[in-house]
Amino acid sequence: MIEDTGERIIPENMNITNELLIEHLTRYHFSVPFVQGRVLDFAAGAGYGTHIIAKKCKKHIEEIIGVDIDPDVVKYAQKQYYHPLSSYQIADVTDNDLSDQLGRFDTILSFETIEHVEAENQFLENVYQLLKPGGTLILSTPFGAGRGKPCGSPFHVHQVTEGEFFEMFQNFSSKTFYYQKGALIEPAANATQSHYPLGIVIARK
Repeated sequence: MIEDTGERIIPENMNITNELLIEHLTRYHFSVPFVQGRVLDFAAGAGYGTHIIAKKCKKHIEEIIGVDIDPDVVKYAQKQYYHPLSSYQIADVTDNDLSDQLGRFDTILSFETIEHVEAENQFLENVYQLLKPGGTLILSTPFGAGRGKPCGSPFHVHQVTEGEFFEMFQNFSSKTFYYQKGALIEPAANATQSHYPLGIVIARK
């Protein structure tokens, strides 16, 4: 068994009505139409999301690699979520040699990762370097009080504001922003609610 840190999603151990589980699963299903080619799932955790993409996108992808820094979690994913198109590796998302280790990708998924990363700029540089020209990044993060300010989670370095989130992806040629609240994901440009706890971007290199 892998340790439940309070943030880790392990579907096998959770009720199907768990809001956190629903929220995480929704992001992977939302991503399906945008995924193609060679795919990287950054901080894949227990591997359920990598598995969703492998199964749902099998006609459109070459392979998907799920990476995580925790060896126990990678071992769990390899056993629990095997698929012929997927593999799992131990890696640090801030390692500046990642492109040498993993190669380059057409699609990178990064859900609820960046708020855990102290070296945010290095992480974003790695993502950009790992993407092929024309490649797509799909990234999510919770909103909060902003960089350098305390947030409610002991697991997060900080939580960016909506404005800080929108400014993160200046190097990309195009970007579309979305808001998420539970199972609802809708374009930021025509949001129907006054407050959303999470942001998602689809950014193309």
